[in-house]
Amino acid sequence: MAQTPEQKFELITRNLGEVLGADQLKATLAERDIKLYWGTAPTGRVHIAYFVPMVKLADYLQAGCHVKILLADIHAFLDNMKAPIELVQARTKYYEQVVKSILRSLGVPLEKLEFVVGSSYELSREFSMDNYKLAALVTEHDAKKAGSEVVKQVASPALSGLLYPGMQALDEEYLGVDAQFGGIDQRKIFTFAEKYLPMLGYSKRIHLMNSMVPGLNGSKMSASDPNSKIDLLDTKKEVQNKIKKAYCELGVIEGNGVLAFAKNVLFPTSELRTGHAEFVVLRPEQYGGNTVYTDYASLESDFAEEKVHPGDLKSSVAAAINTLLDPIREHFESAEMQQLLLEAYPPPAAKPKVVKQKKKHNKRPDAVDAEAEAGAEVKAVEEQLANTNLD
Repeated sequence: MAQTPEQKFELITRNLGEVLGADQLKATLAERDIKLYWGTAPTGRVHIAYFVPMVKLADYLQAGCHVKILLADIHAFLDNMKAPIELVQARTKYYEQVVKSILRSLGVPLEKLEFVVGSSYELSREFSMDNYKLAALVTEHDAKKAGSEVVKQVASPALSGLLYPGMQALDEEYLGVDAQFGGIDQRKIFTFAEKYLPMLGYSKRIHLMNSMVPGLNGSKMSASDPNSKIDLLDTKKEVQNKIKKAYCELGVIEGNGVLAFAKNVLFPTSELRTGHAEFVVLRPEQYGGNTVYTDYASLESDFAEEKVHPGDLKSSVAAAINTLLDPIREHFESAEMQQLLLEAYPPPAAKPKVVKQKKKHNKRPDAVDAEAEAGAEVKAVEEQLANTNLD
């Protein structure tokens, strides 16, 4: 069934945190389908919050959008060496495999997506020249401000972090898209692009932003904080243990990472996989038995009224996550994928063992050295006398 421009607009913008350029989006949809991209820098191991943008990419495809996924390998290196240059290539391949595996598990057709590696065009003469032009226009203040929510902040930042926002802005032009999709933490880079691209003679793009998914500890879910996230390849036991330790106070909604996870990941992925949203709180019969929720608002309401115990919610969320991750774990069980994982994230080199010399007790070090020296001299004299002919 053909969709109207209004229906496509609704599908593209639903559940987003913010849209910059809504009028431009409506005007474009009145004429044709839009082209957009979502980018990810292959740094740390992928965590489960990646399901959130994947669900939204499915909406874009359903709305007839042409979607490109940018594997931003150079950005990964520029961001305070989050991905050392010698590991970037392997991590880029790993990220592509992970993203495809997530999308397959959700039933999203891969043939409608285009994967692009950043270095395939960011090292070109044209891109480099535009990057230099931007460097002549952008102030240090604007570059720092644009990257403050995305680029890792350190006491003595490298110049590479200042290049990051400009390159991301240029990606919009060189990927030939109408819009860029990302988390709301990218907002400053998006407004940076809206300001500076027109100065190079390029058009201002539409920007679509997802709300950020809280981590298990209630703060932002981050690849650099193992306690805030669940790795896509965590074992079932690791998932259970992480959820068990997560912040989830009885009746408290604010800062509840477990509830936030159900809202942002479990309900949307369930709807995409089965056609209807559903989450089951698992309980023994003596405590009321299982309860099926078909919308997040009902679950939140029951939790606030203390009808759902934190222990039951945690065990149910852990079970749902493990179901979600099973096909991804299976994909990475092959020898080929295990080798790729090892190349992308090699184990840290073992520290050399320091062999301690035995010390003689009750003697000063200099006394021990003097004794050894005297012993050597006596031995030398004995050998000399033995070899001397006294006849």
